[in-house]
Amino acid sequence: MLRRIAALAGSLALLSGAPGASAQPALDTLQLNSELAALRDAVEALEAARFSTTTRLRGVATMVLGANRFAGSDSAKVNKSRKRFGATSFNYDLKLILDTSFTGKDLLRARLRAGNFDRESNSFSGAGPSTLSALETAFQEKSGADVLAINRLYYLFPLGKGFHAGVGPRVGQQDLLALDPGIYPAEPILDWFTTNGTPGAYNFNLGTGAGLWWQSPGGFSISANYVAGHGERGNPGEGGIGTAAAASTASLQLGYQAEQWAIAALLTTLQNGNGVITYATNFSLDSFSRPGTTLAFGLSGYWQPSRSGWLPAVSGGWGINRTRYSPGVDREGLVAESQSWSLGLQWSDAFRAGNTLGMAVGQPTFATALYGGKQPRDGNTTLEWWYRIQLNNHLAVTPALFLLSRPLGANTPAGTNFRQIGALVKTTLRF
Repeated sequence: MLRRIAALAGSLALLSGAPGASAQPALDTLQLNSELAALRDAVEALEAARFSTTTRLRGVATMVLGANRFAGSDSAKVNKSRKRFGATSFNYDLKLILDTSFTGKDLLRARLRAGNFDRESNSFSGAGPSTLSALETAFQEKSGADVLAINRLYYLFPLGKGFHAGVGPRVGQQDLLALDPGIYPAEPILDWFTTNGTPGAYNFNLGTGAGLWWQSPGGFSISANYVAGHGERGNPGEGGIGTAAAASTASLQLGYQAEQWAIAALLTTLQNGNGVITYATNFSLDSFSRPGTTLAFGLSGYWQPSRSGWLPAVSGGWGINRTRYSPGVDREGLVAESQSWSLGLQWSDAFRAGNTLGMAVGQPTFATALYGGKQPRDGNTTLEWWYRIQLNNHLAVTPALFLLSRPLGANTPAGTNFRQIGALVKTTLRF
């Protein structure tokens, strides 16, 4: 379009200077000049509307068809869960990512996201009976389904001598770390398995944040960041930066990455009572909802073979947390210490070139010690299995299963059991 308009403008310009043109009436000359000006304006408008040559737009559209089954001897809970969350559902998640670089070494990222995983009735979005069945792809804006909104907006830039910094009004904790010490999962199913086995330390808090990190040519790195989940709010009683209601996390990571493996330790201080720790047993979440502070430590890493074969890539992590409560909170029977762990395996080129087989087992955050000295009966084992069938460079279909053995943890009535099984087919299109 630009070439056609420019060519037409050039032709008119030649016409205006052609032999005999001076014999045309003055009115024709004025009309020709007016047309030339209009064409130049159109060219300039189209040039301005184009993306910068350093801007790239990409998208990911995911569709999930699946259902959950609830079972166990706690018949009241089973029947209630079947009634509220037992339907088969078909949902979507859409991400549009705009990446721009101004110098070739920096990054401005804006991510728009929309989805229709209902927050009140869909167990795949963590609506119930616990948060542990939430899928990584399950999303819906707080304002409702099918709303496209800004999900990320941040800027990363180098400072020289291996130092980098990042800042943004909509940035996640993981966006401000030098190293991700896990390569599982290549195709995410349960969201908690993306936290490197440590939902306390790698809590993926999203909000207003800034970070600084250093990376050496030898593979060592150190990162520090702060994220306020309610940092956009002006009322200090409801949010802000550095307030008691900020829903904040402060993290320090030490890591090392080689060609086939990596390991990292992460220490995070987070504010309770704001839903920052999402993936835990219902019993532990009850304690984390009380005002206070949790100090979370996570140790995670991975190893991958140099070529595909019967040896899988291995990712694992372990976390331990210590929780203190604000004055005035009756801490008797509340969680004092909690732990978590996960182990993920995945085989590339499984059964056919391009396909990937994966499985994981672990325990999301569960209580290991209570204030008052009582023995916690907490704990829940989660498992998932999936097989990604890569049909072409843009389209993949992934059938998956997962099991939550005891998602309520110590809230499970004595002498009873309750479990949840999920089955789904996930279709992912990249464009």
